[in-house]
Amino acid sequence: MTTAPARPSRAAGAQRPRRRTVEAVPATIDASDHLVTGISTGEDGAATAEAPATVPLTEPAEGVPPVTATPEALAETTARLAAAGGPLAVDAERASGFRYGQSAYLVQLRRPGAGTVLLDPTTLPDLGELAAVVNPTEWVLHAADQDLPCLRELGLSPAALFDTELASRLLGRAHVGLAAVVAENLGYALAKEHSAADWSTRPLPESWLRYAALDVELLVELRAVLTEQLEEAGKLGWALEEFEHVRTAAPAAPRVDPWRRTSGLQAVRDLRGLAVARELWEAREELARRRDRAPGRVLPATAIVAAALAKPRSLEELTRLKEFSGKGTRRHAPYWFAAVARALALPESELPARRAAPVPGQLPAPRSWPDKNPDAAVRLDAVRTSVRALAEQLRLPQENLLSPAVQRQLAWEVKPRPSIGQVTDRLSALGARPWQVAQVAEPLTKALRTA
Repeated sequence: MTTAPARPSRAAGAQRPRRRTVEAVPATIDASDHLVTGISTGEDGAATAEAPATVPLTEPAEGVPPVTATPEALAETTARLAAAGGPLAVDAERASGFRYGQSAYLVQLRRPGAGTVLLDPTTLPDLGELAAVVNPTEWVLHAADQDLPCLRELGLSPAALFDTELASRLLGRAHVGLAAVVAENLGYALAKEHSAADWSTRPLPESWLRYAALDVELLVELRAVLTEQLEEAGKLGWALEEFEHVRTAAPAAPRVDPWRRTSGLQAVRDLRGLAVARELWEAREELARRRDRAPGRVLPATAIVAAALAKPRSLEELTRLKEFSGKGTRRHAPYWFAAVARALALPESELPARRAAPVPGQLPAPRSWPDKNPDAAVRLDAVRTSVRALAEQLRLPQENLLSPAVQRQLAWEVKPRPSIGQVTDRLSALGARPWQVAQVAEPLTKALRTA
């Protein structure tokens, strides 16, 4: 493992910033969401900006570790993590927008006493021994719901969870990106220049590996600071319930008619054109899956919409469309035209409906409620107003106090003039956590009875 002096990015003699709170050190966060700047006043009392109060963190404490990419290195890494103790900082890098799906192409782990591990899962098909060590531990992640699915694909799943983004939301922070949270609570500035990189690239550049290692460098320390703040705010119990909800959440159900989400599809008005869009979308998915490329890189949405509007009757007509004139699209032009031809040959009875069929149990869009269920529309307004006011009082986002989906379902289903017991039972059945029910049941009952 490459070693380096501790915190080499600091100026000579610089001290590690002490944890600061917003009350103790007034601060503003700039548009880049990762730089905290102190504010002071001059002799005339006018506000003047000081030098940045954060220390740029550009090098991991132990240097950039080598990538664990062989069974032998994995065995050594696993033993090192097993010998250490405490929570495990975890992160994962995907290749969103470059590869098909959301698989992890790099996994970062850090545990006190074991240092940082950078793991290449593409070269390590069996992570069973690693899972036996790390799965029984508490993991610390930032925005855990984004990374847990790809980690579970690898057989990695925590026994307990601390989510630093979710903790920051419950504390009412305005900026909850990792860089902003680290800057505010620990006094370090993290760069985010490689967050949208193609992490399937091999070999990974040294600067990318440095960035990846820094993403887990301070998570365990951040957990300790946020735990203290949650306790002081009386919200630690709330946070633990939310963390467990994220950890145990079921995978999202597959979308119905996902092709209808094609950007620009609203321009296609006729059913035959919608059939062309559907066939092209499905053909694109198949080819993207085979080539392991992001669908938008195989065929842009603009090309799907252009073909759906033009409904070309020959390969020549298709390739005359400017959206199909590029080198990549022309190479697969016969494949795309075969999809168009299938749509044009469909009988009328097999054309898609103008609108997607309603999903059983799915509520109509709230904008239609005044016509379809005016009483529910009034109740929804009362519920939203009550949740918004209570969230401001509790200093947290209203969607974290009670999800908009639960708000809508409650307003649609509740009986006239419900009792607090009925509201409590329905909230629990809809998936509200106990702390949420305890906070909102009484004010929502009053609001619904008044409405």
